[in-house]
Amino acid sequence: MADTTPDWLASALGNSSAKHGKLVAARLGSQGVLGKGGFALSSAAFDNGEELDPCFTADEEDSVAPPLEWTSPPPGTQEVVLVVEDPDAPGEEPFCHWLVWGLPGQKGKILEGEAPPRVGKNSFGNSEWLLPDPPTGADPHDYVFQLFALDLPLVLMPGASRKELEEAMQGHVIGLALLTGTYAREEGGDYDWEDEDEAE
Repeated sequence: MADTTPDWLASALGNSSAKHGKLVAARLGSQGVLGKGGFALSSAAFDNGEELDPCFTADEEDSVAPPLEWTSPPPGTQEVVLVVEDPDAPGEEPFCHWLVWGLPGQKGKILEGEAPPRVGKNSFGNSEWLLPDPPTGADPHDYVFQLFALDLPLVLMPGASRKELEEAMQGHVIGLALLTGTYAREEGGDYDWEDEDEAE
């Protein structure tokens, strides 16, 4: 497991720490695939490095996942995969908030609150968008949206773990796009981190 963040990833993320070296992008990505062919990820709800609106977090009722859209991936892309992780959470691994695959290998989007075709298990073991819920009073957490372009279609069934997804993607990433949202809480409920084990 990496204990430092690769230079190319640190540069892309800007305000990064050693914890960002444990993101899936650090293991499967490289300078050569980052933004390849202009591949980029964005959201109409927040700019890169900006705070997430509470309507996408555990601080509001009926919260949903934010909208996302991406440009055309590199030629040869067969499938697009999304992994969202919080590297600032306690624990050996980043907290996994969303695993999405089965997305067509072309320009596309996920609408606000949309249920994607195939979703894997987040760190609470549920196949859904895990609402950001950082500890009260903590520094803002990063929620890193990592979009991978693959040169083959995955055959994983819904409900797969991050480990299973990462293993299936190994050696097949030909493009990578990144987008970071942040969130901090002054008051409200926290995850009981110690009682939750990552489902992998």
